[in-house]
Amino acid sequence: MMFSGYFDLQWWGYVLVALALTHVTIAAVTIFLHRHQAHRALDLHPAVSHFFRCWLWLTTGMVTKEWVAIHRKHHAKCETAEDPHSPQIFGINRVLWGGVFLYVKESHHRETMERYGHGTPDDWVERNLYSRHAIFGLVLMGVVDILLFGAVPGLLIVATQIVWIPFWAAGVINGIGHYWGYRSFSTGEASTNIVPWGILIGGEELHNNHHAYATSAKLSSKWYEFDIGWMYIRILEALGLATVKKIAPTPRLVAVKPVCEQTLRAVIDNRYDVLTRYAGSLKRTYAEELAHLKRWSPKDAEALTSLKRALLRAQQLSEAERARLAELLKNSRALATVVAMRQELVALWERSNASKDELVKQLQDWCHRAEASGIAPLAEFSVRLRCYA
Repeated sequence: MMFSGYFDLQWWGYVLVALALTHVTIAAVTIFLHRHQAHRALDLHPAVSHFFRCWLWLTTGMVTKEWVAIHRKHHAKCETAEDPHSPQIFGINRVLWGGVFLYVKESHHRETMERYGHGTPDDWVERNLYSRHAIFGLVLMGVVDILLFGAVPGLLIVATQIVWIPFWAAGVINGIGHYWGYRSFSTGEASTNIVPWGILIGGEELHNNHHAYATSAKLSSKWYEFDIGWMYIRILEALGLATVKKIAPTPRLVAVKPVCEQTLRAVIDNRYDVLTRYAGSLKRTYAEELAHLKRWSPKDAEALTSLKRALLRAQQLSEAERARLAELLKNSRALATVVAMRQELVALWERSNASKDELVKQLQDWCHRAEASGIAPLAEFSVRLRCYA
């Protein structure tokens, strides 16, 4: 006779149990592994931290140091050949359906663990149980599920728990989150927000927001976006079990400033919002210039249209694409100016060796040239830039 387990539920009851258990795992990944361990966006009470660590051992067998190191390397080497799981490099199908294998492969690289895995738990329990006997946690959870729900439902529930994170995190977030969706911020890679309601994957659906402000404990940005992981963090904070260390800045605009000294810090802090607004100016200039068809041969117009995505997102181009774009921009002073000045603007927060006075002078000069360029979208953007506070 088949063992029935302690709880005898309807089929939908077992489905709800599986969804509830996997949602706890999702919460553990996004709150503990991602926001707390990988990016130090918040501190957790030791009891909460250890609960999440133990739960992940039971339901995923993942080692904290391995997950953190691989994720940090992903940010450091994003969309390059060294990125552990970029669909731009490996292809969407391989990352979506086989992302877990890329994760396992990278976890065997000792250099990745040593360089990016610092600051993760290294106590007796981690060394002698969680890391050394990762598979034992899954076996233990399987036994508990069978005892509680019976042989068949228990095995199905534990199987769901085992595949949940490899598919949703290693596959969907690392795959679709760098391939399809909408973008709130013009980051230098292909990250996207899959949907604006981060419920099923704990808020990780808002992946472009995360790449813009990696150390933010809150992943939602727009008024219509919802991050359930942030809701849980706020509850923990209200209970005294969590302390938020950093969230993404909210742009604040004031009256136009004639001098950019006080604007510089605000522009740097809100650089992804600045780049997103600039993309709008570039898009308007692009549309206006392309509308003047007599400036462009049909072949050139078609080539420029094909480069629109990379042009607006500031993604890296191949040598051939860069050469082709440079040739095309000779037909448009306005578009060439806006593209060149975008690079100058980005350089403001990349020049770590420049003094504050030098950067202020460069920003002041940039605004002056933008507003004197005769390019309406660029001039309007510059005026707005001088409103950041």
